[in-house]
Amino acid sequence: MNLKHITIHQMRLFHSLAKHLSFTAVANELHLSQSGVSIQIKRLSETVGIPLIEKIGKKIYLTDAGKELFYATDDVLTRLELFNEDIQDMERTISGPLRISAITSSKYFMPHLLGRFLKMYPDVEPSLTITNQSKVKTRLAENLDDIFIMGSYPEHMSLEANYFLDNPLVFVAPVDHPLAKKKNIPLSAIANERFISREEGSGTRAFRNRLFEESGLKANTYMEIGSAEAIKQAVMAGLGISVLSLYNLKIELEAGLLTVLDVQHFPVQRKWYAVHRKEKRLSRTAQKFLEFLLDEGGNALQEEMLR
Repeated sequence: MNLKHITIHQMRLFHSLAKHLSFTAVANELHLSQSGVSIQIKRLSETVGIPLIEKIGKKIYLTDAGKELFYATDDVLTRLELFNEDIQDMERTISGPLRISAITSSKYFMPHLLGRFLKMYPDVEPSLTITNQSKVKTRLAENLDDIFIMGSYPEHMSLEANYFLDNPLVFVAPVDHPLAKKKNIPLSAIANERFISREEGSGTRAFRNRLFEESGLKANTYMEIGSAEAIKQAVMAGLGISVLSLYNLKIELEAGLLTVLDVQHFPVQRKWYAVHRKEKRLSRTAQKFLEFLLDEGGNALQEEMLR
C-alpha cells in the first residue's frame, strides 16, 4: 500500500462516487467517460491494496475501507477548498457583514473599539447586539453571530476564547457613604450593606454571589435593577452600594458623583474574552476584527478610559 501516490484527481473522483454511488453520475459531474471512471477506481483500489467498493446486483456499496477513504478525501478536499477561498480573500478588501454579540457591561468600551475598527475598514457592515450574559450565551449556542464578547464563557461548549482586555470590578458607593474614607474594608462589613444588584443572568451578579459564598457570607440583594446606568443613579441617590466595572464609572468618578470603596482584595481583575465556536470558520472580516481586538483592544483602551 502506498497512499502517497493517490492524486487529487483520484480523490475528487472517488469522493464523487462515494456520494452518488453511481459511475454514470460521476462521469456526468466530472465530464469523464464511464469507462474512464471505472479504470481510475480500479487503479485506486490497487494502490490502496484492498477493495473500496462492491457491487451487489446493480447497486454500488462502499466497503469499510471505502468509507474510511471517503472521510479522508472529504477532509482533504474541504481543506483545499477553504485554502482556495482564503487565497481569494487575501486579494479582497476587508468588507461585508460583521456580527457581534456582547454582554451589557461591555457597552462602555465596545462602541469605542468598533468605531476605531470601522475607521480602518469603512466598508465593513457591523451589527452589534448588547444584552445580558444569559442571552449572549443563547446566541452563542445558536451560532447567531461571529464574535461574542463575554466576561466568562460556557466550559461545556467547544469554544475558542481569546483574552483581550482586563475587566476591573470595584465596589461603588455614594460619596458621603460612611465607608467612603475607610481603608482595607473587610468583605464581612460590605455584606451588611444594602446591595443594589443586576438582574438574574447578569455576569456581575453571578460573580458577586460566588465571591460572597466563597467567603462564607450571604449575598443579600436589597434592590434589583436591570442596567448599570440605573444602578449608578440608585447608588448616587443613596439607596445602596454595588459592584460595577471600573470602565462604567469614568464620568461619575471624574465628576465626584460616586466613590470607589477600598475593599480588601479589590479591585478584582476579571477578563474580557472574544469568543467564537471552535468549529466555526470566521470570515476574513471577522478574523481581522479578532486580530484587531487582540492587538489593540487592551492597552490602548485601558489608557484611554482609565486615565
